[in-house]
Amino acid sequence: MRSLPLPDPGTPPLRGPATYLWWLAGRQWGILTVSVLLGIVGFACQAVLPLLTGRAIDQGLTQGFGPELWSSTALLAGLGVVSAAANAVGHRYDVANWLRAAFTSSQLVGRTAARSGHAITAELPTGEVVSAVANDAMRVGEVYATAARFLGSVVAYAVAAVFVLRVSVPLGLVVVLGLPTVALVLGLLVRPLQRRQASQREASGRLTTLGADTVSGLRILRGIGGEGVFTGRYRAQSQEVRRRGEHVAVTQSWLDALQVLLPGAFVVVLLWLGAHMALDGTLTPGELVSVYGLASFLSWPVQNATQMIAATTRAHVGAGKVIAVLRVVPATGSRPGTAEMPPPHVPLVDEASGLVLEPGRVVALVAADPDVSAAIATRLGRFDDAAEAATPVRLGGVLVSELEKAPLRERVVVAEASPHLFSGPLSGELDARGDAGTEALMDAVRAADAHDVLDSVPDGIAGILPEKGRSLSGGQRQRVALARALLTAPEILVLVEPTSAVDAHTEARIASRLADVRRGLTTLVVTASPLVLDHVDAVAFVEGGRVVAVGTHADLLDGTVGDARTRAAYRRVVGRRMDDEEDVVVGGAGDASDGRADDRADDRADDRADDRADDRADDPADHLTRSLASGTGARS
Repeated sequence: MRSLPLPDPGTPPLRGPATYLWWLAGRQWGILTVSVLLGIVGFACQAVLPLLTGRAIDQGLTQGFGPELWSSTALLAGLGVVSAAANAVGHRYDVANWLRAAFTSSQLVGRTAARSGHAITAELPTGEVVSAVANDAMRVGEVYATAARFLGSVVAYAVAAVFVLRVSVPLGLVVVLGLPTVALVLGLLVRPLQRRQASQREASGRLTTLGADTVSGLRILRGIGGEGVFTGRYRAQSQEVRRRGEHVAVTQSWLDALQVLLPGAFVVVLLWLGAHMALDGTLTPGELVSVYGLASFLSWPVQNATQMIAATTRAHVGAGKVIAVLRVVPATGSRPGTAEMPPPHVPLVDEASGLVLEPGRVVALVAADPDVSAAIATRLGRFDDAAEAATPVRLGGVLVSELEKAPLRERVVVAEASPHLFSGPLSGELDARGDAGTEALMDAVRAADAHDVLDSVPDGIAGILPEKGRSLSGGQRQRVALARALLTAPEILVLVEPTSAVDAHTEARIASRLADVRRGLTTLVVTASPLVLDHVDAVAFVEGGRVVAVGTHADLLDGTVGDARTRAAYRRVVGRRMDDEEDVVVGGAGDASDGRADDRADDRADDRADDRADDRADDPADHLTRSLASGTGARS
């Protein structure tokens, strides 16, 4: 049995749930075959045990304690050992089949979410994606854990039917016709159960989405006093899930009750007939015991058949939900690249804005509207092939939409303004690609001026961050994300507002170190902070979505670049930031290590950054799936 997770979960057919389930069975045919064989052996032994028991009774009654009785007893003991061993090992393989199918489905959903970009949130609610991993994948796996018991039960039923027919045709007909009738009656409940399970699953998915939206937007809701309204909506949807769950439970309870009642009635009928035949002398005492033992045993195959039907129903519903996620076409990379990768150190050009990033230069992008500059930066990372046609970007003269996605992600990394952190060791959070040594980690921490993060996390670089890095301040989270982006060391790095949540003193140190670390590598920094603009090689100023002036920060301020109107517009944009920074310098301490001043500045800046991020977000729940899609926290 292969270890989980799998190195490659494969590429499944997406024609429908049944096709997907068959594909999964083919992917694990080895362990599934072993599981089925062990199930057949275990149940066949269980079916033969009543036959040998009746035979031993008849031998004892007619011959006493002779060799035949002892041989039958030894055979019974051997069958018991084989049955126990087959069931014990078979259970292990049943669980392995369950986990293999479930983890394969989970990996496929995770891979789709990671590769699809914003396309997945445009097509599906976040709750559907989460439920596909948390619930549907496990339901898909359950059918493979039940398959061995079901097929073993079928074999045991055939053995029992043949024996009873040989003993008595009337009793055999009761077995041959009675059990399928019982299974058919139970199967009539499957269709309504499937409908109600699907309905409950839909309501549960909407509840998960509503919960994710509400949690993501708590800060906004508190600001407008809307917590009560949204809490009421969540409560109402929760009650709807409960009501639909009760409908499922009612049908399931009838099914569970009939699983006991109908096989029990079957046993009663079979024993009544067998007892009368024994009194008439048609059956021997041993054969009567065998008939009773088989009748009692056959209620187990009936239950297994019903469980198989229920598991298949749930798996069919779950597979449909998994396929809905897997059918999402990625925003980028859905087709293989058609062009060769350009050589290293070539210009990256955004034709829509006229921005040209020359190799080896650190350039700042300034715009009166932050959304415009952020949109340009996002285009450079190739996150939407459909939009690329209207706003083409070229690397070395080649359209990035025609290049293979994976090597392009190695060369171009875009770090967004809103950092996404994950739980786990701080070293792993920083080293997204898993190939950096301790010295490189510490160099990245120093460049991002994030030493205080090491002090605030127990055990420093080896310490554990909680979910979303919530133990860190806004400025600390931003600096961890910056260190992570720097550690990827790409040929072209695009940083969107990398210092918006830190105070002026920390920002000045980061700006100086950033220029040193990226010296000789292509870097674009989207910012209007003069502290950063003073350290870059050039500033590109954008108006109306186009670059209207390029020069140093000093040249744009002093009037040697651009016309008077452009220079005035530039001064208005950067002047607002200069006023903010002067406020921090006058009101705070002179060093970022002063905890109170740094915290105040971090909190103020974090609030501004959160406001901008909240305003830009179309869907608050989008943060969850975009976190899945983010490999480096930089959108790579």
